[in-house]
Amino acid sequence: MAILSSGPTLRATLTLFTLLGANAYKRESEFKLLDGHRIRHDFKLPLPHSYISEDRLPESFTWGAVDGVNYLTSSLNQHVPQYCGSCWAHGAVSALQDRIKIARGAKGEDIELSIQFILNCAGEVAGSCHGGSSGGVNDFIKNDYGYIPYVTCAPYVACSDESTEGFCRHVDTTCSGKNVCRTCNTFSGMGGECVEVDRFPNATIAEYGELSGNVHEIKAEIYARGPVATGISADTIVDYRGGLIEQSGESSTINHIVSIVGWDVDATSGKEYWIVRNSWGQYWGEMGYFKIETGSNVLGIESYVTWATPGTFTEVNYPCNENGDNCGPESVTYVDSSHDLDNIDRRLQAHSLN
Repeated sequence: MAILSSGPTLRATLTLFTLLGANAYKRESEFKLLDGHRIRHDFKLPLPHSYISEDRLPESFTWGAVDGVNYLTSSLNQHVPQYCGSCWAHGAVSALQDRIKIARGAKGEDIELSIQFILNCAGEVAGSCHGGSSGGVNDFIKNDYGYIPYVTCAPYVACSDESTEGFCRHVDTTCSGKNVCRTCNTFSGMGGECVEVDRFPNATIAEYGELSGNVHEIKAEIYARGPVATGISADTIVDYRGGLIEQSGESSTINHIVSIVGWDVDATSGKEYWIVRNSWGQYWGEMGYFKIETGSNVLGIESYVTWATPGTFTEVNYPCNENGDNCGPESVTYVDSSHDLDNIDRRLQAHSLN
């Protein structure tokens, strides 16, 4: 079985999953490649590993602390307000949000994107509350819908069209205009209504693709452009409390999607590990994160890795009335800084001096 090291970061607090007991509930695989996800790679620019050699990458790196700046967006919980197997959407969207934050130099309020929009509209390409794929999210945004709205258009309710969990049977999650972006002006008893907002802040994807198995390729992608989504066999991490997951005796068949934000070396064992963000809330693991050994595909962590680069994102929106009238977006075009080789070289030199 996967070993959790008992180093100084070990947490003794029991998680909700532990309290329920290993056999108290059944889990469904949340990783599914749907037939509608037809284009798994869509890029023309060279990938970072083609111009960043493995020996130039730093020993440790995380987008959570680059020169004292945190470029990561918030850790999320896919299981509230109720259970939904939407890890695939959380992993993909969180990584895309991070890359937008990196492009903006971590300035201003974080741009958060609507995971519920993906659940409402991407059921045939990306997935539902019963599973999906991070690559399908990228395919859907780039090649089907064309954009993803900001979270205030469609906040997360943990429902999709086929789900009958909890209150989902009473929630309209069809891909209508109101379920892409809506606002409600007052109580219905006072003559109010919920209406579609036809112009709103959104982000697009320029390119996307997949990586598999090669640590150098994954590291270079993360270092140059930002966090990536990745699969994992999650059955043995439900009661993770901290420390290093460092042995590969368990299944490597992935059933869950998370995102890798960096890597480091364990001070006790000397083993290198990925720094990984989950979507089970900050009460789980190490404030929502875990550490897992690199290079051996432990729990399948290196077998399905997806990435996407932003295309455009809205920085300034024309002032909108409360009821959604008078809206119009202005977008900023993302410039892929990973291909600024002089900048990459400066960053690598700075790390080599530290």
